Amino acid sequence: MSRRNQRGDEARQPLLGCDREDTDRDSQPEGDGAPSDRSPDDQPKLNYEEAVEEAVSKILHPLFPGFGVFHVLLLLVCGWANASDAVEILCVSFLLPTARCDLQLSSADMGLLTASIFLGMMLGGYMWGNLADQRGRQRVLVISLAVNGTFGAVASLAPNFWLFLLLRFLSGVGVGGSIPVIFSYFSEFQPRLRRGAMISALATFWMAGNILAAGVAWLVIPRTFLHVDLGWVDFQSWRVFVVLCSIPSLTSAFIFRLAMPESPRFLMEAGREEEALTVFQLMYKLNHRGSRKPFPASGLLVTPKEDAMDPIRTCSCCERLTCLFKRGLAPIRQLFVGPLLSRSIALLIIFYCISFGYYGLWMWFPELFKRAEDGGSPCGNMSQPQSQENESCYPVKTAVYMEGFVIAASNLPGNIFTILLMDTVGGKFLLSGSLLVSSVSVFLIYVVKTKSQSLLISCVFSGVSVISWNALDVVGTELYPTQLRSSALGFFTGVGRVAAIMGNVVFGQLVDSNCAVPILMVSALLLAGGLAALQLPRTKQTDLT
Repeated sequence: MSRRNQRGDEARQPLLGCDREDTDRDSQPEGDGAPSDRSPDDQPKLNYEEAVEEAVSKILHPLFPGFGVFHVLLLLVCGWANASDAVEILCVSFLLPTARCDLQLSSADMGLLTASIFLGMMLGGYMWGNLADQRGRQRVLVISLAVNGTFGAVASLAPNFWLFLLLRFLSGVGVGGSIPVIFSYFSEFQPRLRRGAMISALATFWMAGNILAAGVAWLVIPRTFLHVDLGWVDFQSWRVFVVLCSIPSLTSAFIFRLAMPESPRFLMEAGREEEALTVFQLMYKLNHRGSRKPFPASGLLVTPKEDAMDPIRTCSCCERLTCLFKRGLAPIRQLFVGPLLSRSIALLIIFYCISFGYYGLWMWFPELFKRAEDGGSPCGNMSQPQSQENESCYPVKTAVYMEGFVIAASNLPGNIFTILLMDTVGGKFLLSGSLLVSSVSVFLIYVVKTKSQSLLISCVFSGVSVISWNALDVVGTELYPTQLRSSALGFFTGVGRVAAIMGNVVFGQLVDSNCAVPILMVSALLLAGGLAALQLPRTKQTDLT
């Protein structure tokens, strides 16, 4: 997209758009008596929801209203960014069975390594979310995706465990920004009646990232001939896999920088009416390709911002750091006052429970199945201490990656289920029901006695838990107003990262001694999360505030 300097840096027009002369020509009314026969001055001003509805295509497939060219491209670009986050997070879990020998990792070290990216996400989530609410979604997405991909790729060159741990942490800082902001950004282009289904469709790309990471691991890591001796580091096939996992994030940052506009909702809240109108005109033009009718609005109903003095400017140099800290914490205080208090407490519990359970268990699946190669249940074999010193990582056992691929693919039914039912049933009841079923499935992982049974129950857990995540993405987006949305999602995902860190550390410490404790703890927490979800208000097809 070329920059339009008179509109500001954030108002962008993609390469698919026409030039200014074409826009002016297309804006001429057709002589068919359509409403667009009115002059631009006679056209009404629209509020946000009305403008989104007008920009949506109403002439495409009757089963998929609202899926015009712009929204399809938006879904693909945001979906690729969401998939890139999944790839970067799950990258570590797939390289553990092989990298542990090269980096000389104990089970506790592996727990720290899987937890490191979540620590970075915890710190980055709120920081990037707060910046997105102040500076804009698109700009923050570009930076956070670039940070994610850059440090993820550089980690492949780390010669020892501690440097690799640091670089994975820095990569996690980038992931922590893109996950909450991408859902805020995407939701603010969606019409009210289709928002739940569209956000569910975006969440489906997390499954695509899972499958991509598992598939690339399956294809690359067992190819041990893919290595180069650099002198200071032996660049094994798992390091090639780490580099490949950084490509989706870097390409996403590049696409967002060149081709994506700022959120029109953010622009309206910031009082930037002309830039927001430009984005709506672009949406309308792409969604109604072939039509010569202009966007039916002369302007937007924007609440004027008060020109209050920036409180940081009134602080002295010594007090400026304290003022910045207080400003950063202000959105958190707003989450826990008035009508937002009860929903914020419920979401706090849900994010903690689902993150501890899902990431604590999911990140260890490849290692669990590796330890179950000789038969029996993963939990039964894990109770027997593993000798890391006498066990070789080569030749690589491909069954580990095949099983990871199967579990990742088992997300598909859950994703289809949420897309079809999200706008009918509502996120609240899907979230609660799926968490309760997930709790039962995790308990069965502890009970089963064979490897095939463990694989089957793990697939059930994967397919059901993705419903929970998709519903949480929808509910979390709709519960908070625009000026708090990214900050709220950043804060709660940060809480989730604390839980993910604790889950991975607990598994790392107990995986060789007492499997029952972490497994049953995950089951109990998912049960608690399902009950807490019942306390949330219903958000089905509500307007974004």
